[in-house]
Amino acid sequence: MDHTMTKRAPQKQPTSFTEHFGDFVRRNWSWFVAAGLALLLLQDVFGTHGVLAMRRSQQEARDVQRQINQINQENRQLEEKVKALKTDPAAVERIAREEMGLARPGEYIFKIQPKSGEAAQGASSQSDAAKQP
Repeated sequence: MDHTMTKRAPQKQPTSFTEHFGDFVRRNWSWFVAAGLALLLLQDVFGTHGVLAMRRSQQEARDVQRQINQINQENRQLEEKVKALKTDPAAVERIAREEMGLARPGEYIFKIQPKSGEAAQGASSQSDAAKQP
């Protein structure tokens, strides 16, 4: 029986470090690419300029915009109050009576102390009564 054996040419074994390293890189290049892509993906999601940081910044921008809108509304209300104080004598009189406790000449102000069970804010609006003699 004739058995012919095919012999492989003996592979040259790397002898230096650079040959070992080059051989290692050639065998595992796909793993290096996958690891690099995974690191880039992690950076894009969790990095300082990633998706999560962008969403956090967008939420902060929405919060700031809400605060700006609230302050603008307060400013409009204050502007209306200033305009009323400049043009409406009844508004000036109301503030003089309610906040400063002033009365017209000949009027008497009777302040009634609220009962202990009543709320202070509800009682204060009803406690000031101005009577003319």
